[in-house]
Amino acid sequence: MILEHAILPVVPGREAAFEAAFAEARSIIAGMPGFVDLALSRSVETPNQYLLLVRWDRLEDHDPGFRGSPEYARWRELLHGFYDPFPVVEHFNGVIDDRSSEGTA
Repeated sequence: MILEHAILPVVPGREAAFEAAFAEARSIIAGMPGFVDLALSRSVETPNQYLLLVRWDRLEDHDPGFRGSPEYARWRELLHGFYDPFPVVEHFNGVIDDRSSEGTA
């Protein structure tokens, strides 16, 4: 399992529009092979920053899989105009995971 991590710096004042666009974009990524789940959280201290966590079966499911797909063009069209600067995306392998399968946020 791979965990994708991205801090999304949304242009201040565009948070509501970003959240609406992300709600639409979510169905795009959720339909991709190897997608497991995602969580989008908003910073308390810096309200225009979001944390995106996406779990994939394998790194290749995200890149080149999703990023190389025709669906990614629509994802990019919906979301990439909100970021300043453009986010850095990193991938992580699990070491310890205390989440239970029930009640996971």
